[in-house]
Amino acid sequence: MTEYRDSEYAHAYLAIQDAVPQREVGERVLAELLPGQTRRVLDLGCGDGRLLDVVRSRFSQVEGVALDASEPMLEAARTRFAGRPGVRVAWHDLNDPLPDLGTFDAVVSGFAIHHLPHERKRALYAEICACLAPGGVFLNLEHVASVNEREHARFLALLGGDEDPSNRLAPAWAQVAWLREAGFAEADVAWKWLELALLVGWVG
Repeated sequence: MTEYRDSEYAHAYLAIQDAVPQREVGERVLAELLPGQTRRVLDLGCGDGRLLDVVRSRFSQVEGVALDASEPMLEAARTRFAGRPGVRVAWHDLNDPLPDLGTFDAVVSGFAIHHLPHERKRALYAEICACLAPGGVFLNLEHVASVNEREHARFLALLGGDEDPSNRLAPAWAQVAWLREAGFAEADVAWKWLELALLVGWVG
C-alpha cells in the first residue's frame, strides 16, 4: 500500500483508473444503494476523491470526509473538491484504528481495503459498523480474490497482466461473513464482475 505514497506511482494509477473494465457499472450500483436520507458520508482510501464525487453526484448536499494515506492522492482530492464546500480531506492510514469522526449515513470505499492484512480488514469492518447511524450502509467497491488461479490469470490479462504486490485479496463471500461477524445486521455481494465486487453491509 505504501507504493501509492510515491508521487510517480500514484499519478500513474490515476492516469489509468478510467480504463478499469466495468468500474463505472460498480460505481453506478453503489450510488443506487445509498440510503435516501444520506447526508454525511465517509470515504476510506479516497484516492483522488472519485468515489465521493459519485456519491455527491446523487446527493449534492452531502457532507463528506475523505481519508487517505497518500499525500499525492490527497492533493488530487483537494484539487477535485476545491471551491466546493462540504468536503473535508484528511490523512489517515487504514492500518490504524479509525479516528472519532462522529456518525455517518454511509461509509464508502473504492479499491483500497484489499491492501490491508485480513485481520485488519475484519477489525476495520467492526469500526465502520460502529460509526454508522441507524439505517446506515457500508458500500465497499473492492478487488477480491478469484475462485482459482485460472480465473485470476484471466482477470490479470484483461487488466494488462501486472500483479500488484501490495494486494491482500480475500474472497467476496468470506468478507460478507466478516461483515456479519463485525456487527452488520445484513451483508451481501450486490454486484460482481470477475475480481471486482461491491460488498454491502447494513446496520439495523
